[in-house]
Amino acid sequence: MTDPAHVLLDTTVHSTEAMGELGARLAAVLRAGDLVVLTGPLGAGKTTLTRGLGAALGARGQVSSPTFVLARTHPTTAGPDLVHVDAYRLSDPVELDDLDLDWDAAIVVVEWGRGMVDGISDSVLDVEITRATGADDVRVDHDPDDVPDEPRRVLVTATGPRWAGVAL
Repeated sequence: MTDPAHVLLDTTVHSTEAMGELGARLAAVLRAGDLVVLTGPLGAGKTTLTRGLGAALGARGQVSSPTFVLARTHPTTAGPDLVHVDAYRLSDPVELDDLDLDWDAAIVVVEWGRGMVDGISDSVLDVEITRATGADDVRVDHDPDDVPDEPRRVLVTATGPRWAGVAL
């Protein structure tokens, strides 16, 4: 039986800079074997949050959306690798499994991962980013990360024994 989910953080982020800072804040509690699932519409800030997380971990290489390569591994200067996955183009969890990721030795961040990572870990950090109603009109002819600053609600929910007693 899975432990019930509990909210670690429910906040409003007002800028891309603040979203990166939130990623750095999350990095402070992450360790090898942690699974972070990011959910939100195009341009919500999933990759921006991951960039902040990577910067705080000392990740090597540019942390950018792995949409077309599906997964990027970034060695870090201070611990486990950061594995950044984009599950948007995957049709089912088997395809995610086919990526042969080292779930136990790395910090794995999966964009568009809700429903794709079930059963991989008994502990998951779920980060849902929502934008103001009517703000989902990101044009497909430009970089989805290139959106104006606007408030986003970020809800961080933890499930499983790993997150018992952890505070942000």
